[in-house]
Amino acid sequence: MKSTKLARFALVGLTAFFAHAPLTSAAGGQRPTPTLNPPPPSFVSCKAVGNGTICMGDLTFHEANVDTGITCGSGPSAFNPVDQSFADVHVSFYYDQAGNLTHTTKRIKWYSNQWVNPRTGTAVPYQQHDNYTVVLAIPGDLSTATTTYTGENIFPPAHSAAIFLNVGRVVYGSDGTIEFRAGPQSFLDVFVDGDLSLLVPLCAALV
Repeated sequence: MKSTKLARFALVGLTAFFAHAPLTSAAGGQRPTPTLNPPPPSFVSCKAVGNGTICMGDLTFHEANVDTGITCGSGPSAFNPVDQSFADVHVSFYYDQAGNLTHTTKRIKWYSNQWVNPRTGTAVPYQQHDNYTVVLAIPGDLSTATTTYTGENIFPPAHSAAIFLNVGRVVYGSDGTIEFRAGPQSFLDVFVDGDLSLLVPLCAALV
């Protein structure tokens, strides 16, 4: 569900990163890093530091016409908005001296973002950036991860009156349940609490 970017890049996103081929050796001149658990994704570079190993990397991706998971209107005039966006991602993985992952950070900057009515081509731009910190209660064990999200998702950009607002902080437990939430969290209000009324202004702007 594209409209829940924050959840998608939390627990599920963390696990998906480790599906890539491992990269467990430091750059030239560095002392070798230990075997890392779990191995980091292939697009990062790792180096040994005083208290373990740190791996960092960047990637850019494009999402075109991704289903937002919502329906606007009803009957013959109903439509499902699609998301069009680009993102720059910076990730850091921190391992202890035994080579076990202790925590990660992820910074995502979205740009050229918009929701589009595929029937009419009407688009509503938005701005969004996401920050995630994932801490493992047991080093190396992804099932013990707690994820803290901070960021914002605003429709439309800040120079206009917002018609949909998602700003604040959310903490996800190791099982994916929400342990804490603060600030206006419209996506959670819609997809977790079922308050579909919040979508009315956004859907109206897409007609």
